[in-house]
Amino acid sequence: MLVFDHPDPMRAWSWACRAEDAGVAVVPTMGALHDGHFALVAEARRRADAVIVTIFVNPLQFNQPSDFDAYPRPIDTDLELCRARGVDAVYAPTAATMYPAGYETHVEPGALADRLEGPMRPGHFRGVTTVVTKLLATTVPDVAVFGRKDYQQLAIVRRMVRDLDLGVEVVGVETVREPDGLARSSRNVRLTSDDRAAAVAIPRALDAIRELHASGERDVAALRAAGTAVLAGEPLASVEYLEIVDADDLGAIDHIGREAVVLVAAWFGEVRLIDNLLLAG
Repeated sequence: MLVFDHPDPMRAWSWACRAEDAGVAVVPTMGALHDGHFALVAEARRRADAVIVTIFVNPLQFNQPSDFDAYPRPIDTDLELCRARGVDAVYAPTAATMYPAGYETHVEPGALADRLEGPMRPGHFRGVTTVVTKLLATTVPDVAVFGRKDYQQLAIVRRMVRDLDLGVEVVGVETVREPDGLARSSRNVRLTSDDRAAAVAIPRALDAIRELHASGERDVAALRAAGTAVLAGEPLASVEYLEIVDADDLGAIDHIGREAVVLVAAWFGEVRLIDNLLLAG
């Protein structure tokens, strides 16, 4: 496995793969890798000959410095895990490499970033679109693989790639979950034991909505109320939002006539968790 920390050799390696008709897939991550990330790596391997994992904790995505400082960075462990899972190359630049002195260019994400997570995390999606553009320009992939847990992020990246004609196929992979249903996340390790037990209120709320939807309910207010009731019953949960919106443009809806998505964000102690559920029309 090769490890690169500068864009020029990373880009040269990727172009060399493509020159030999080898498809290239990239899995962008912020490290602290777990089984959820390696589900993305497995999907990347199914779709391409060469797999790149990027590891970069992007400061532009954090609107709270304390959250950025607390984010885990076990780079040596991450590299060993990538090697064991057959990753071909890792791109792990420093912040100084990504954003050198005088850096001033950013990619604006558009209206998809103005709702849900956007108001809660000012500048977050601007950081996402900027770093993803730079990572795609450096790794030159045919395919980029993301998890569906960050659903709004996935929707924004897809729109950006389409709008900017970047020529990369963006693939979303189903969320990997713990046995009790909690979505796998690098943030989970920061939960206290009490908050970890309480956090299962999120998947339980989604299950309540799923069951009601499966029974034939399509009224958004009724479905939302079912999930909200579950979260309200957990005293350690501080809910920011639970919304049901159009799965494509994330617009508000009153009735599910085509695919929709449930999006939820809640705090448990000092840790903010997000999750989602797709609902058929």
